[in-house]
Amino acid sequence: MSDAKDRLPPLNALKAFEAAARHLSFTKAADELDVTPGAISQQIRIIEEYTNVPLFRRTGRQVLLTDSAQAALPLVREAFDKLAEAGRIMRAPARKGKVMVSCAPSFAAKWLAPKLDRFHSAHPEIEAWVSADMGLTDFTSGDTDLAIRYGRGVYDGLKSEKLMEETVLPVCSPRLMEGVDAIRKPQDLENHTLLHDEGSERDPSCPDWQSWLRARGVTSVDASRGPRFNQSMLVIEAAATGRGVALAKKAIAASDLASGRLVAPFPDGSTLIDFAYHIVWPRGRTQSIESRTFIKWLKSEAMRDEVVGV
Repeated sequence: MSDAKDRLPPLNALKAFEAAARHLSFTKAADELDVTPGAISQQIRIIEEYTNVPLFRRTGRQVLLTDSAQAALPLVREAFDKLAEAGRIMRAPARKGKVMVSCAPSFAAKWLAPKLDRFHSAHPEIEAWVSADMGLTDFTSGDTDLAIRYGRGVYDGLKSEKLMEETVLPVCSPRLMEGVDAIRKPQDLENHTLLHDEGSERDPSCPDWQSWLRARGVTSVDASRGPRFNQSMLVIEAAATGRGVALAKKAIAASDLASGRLVAPFPDGSTLIDFAYHIVWPRGRTQSIESRTFIKWLKSEAMRDEVVGV
C-alpha cells in the first residue's frame, strides 16, 4: 500500500485552488467554475488539510497567497496544461498505419492505382503509399516496405512471393473492329499500325510482333513498322486512342479491357510468358501488420482478375 504522502491531491480541490489563486478571489473562482463561493472555500480547506499548510491569507475582503501557495501555483498550472494536452491527444483521431510499396510506373498507373479505392474502403486504418520507379528498390534507405517486381522471382537478399503470371496479347480500340478495315483475323493487321512496347523490362520469352505473327503463320504483315514506346502504359494509351494495335501485357491492359476502352481482337491471341509479377521484401525483415494486410489484399486482387477474366 502506498504512503499517504504519495497520494495525488484531489483534482477538484486543485481546480478550486488554481482558479482562486489566479483571481485572488473566491467569488470570481466560483463564477468561473459555476459553483458557490462556499463550495470554493470547502475545496480550499480540503487541499489545505491535504498539504497541512495554509494556502491563503485573508485580509478583509481580499485573499493573498502564502509562500507555499506561490511556489506551488506554477506547477499546478503546468499540470493542468499537461492534462489538457492529454485530453486533446485522446480525442484526436487515431493515426493511420502506412505501407509504402514500390513498383514500375506502368504497373502502378494501370494495375495498382485503379484498385486502391477498394483497399482503402476495406482497410481505412491503413494508408497505401505508392512509389513508381523503374530503378531497383533500395530497401536500406527510405521507407519502402514492399516492392512489386516483374521478373523470374529470384533476387539476392530478398524474399519473393509470386503475385500473378503475365500474358501478352494484341489489343486495340473498339473502333478498329468496325468499318472497311475491321480487324477479324491476324492477316488484317496489314492494314493497321503496329505499336511496339520497347520498355526496359525485357523478357526473352516475351514475343515481339515478328515472333507473334510468325507463330500464327502470318507473312504478309511487316512486323518492323510502327512506333516504339519505352513504357508499357504509353503503348496502351496509344492503342486506346486508336493509333494502332499494341502487343501488350495483359495486367497492364486489364483496367482498359474491363472498361471497354480496349478490346482483344483475337480469342486465341494470348501468349503466356516466363516473367511474372512478384512481391518482394528484405529477407529476415519482420513484416508489419500493414504490410501483411497489403500483401493479402494484392493477392486477392490478382485472384479477382483471374476469376473475372480481365
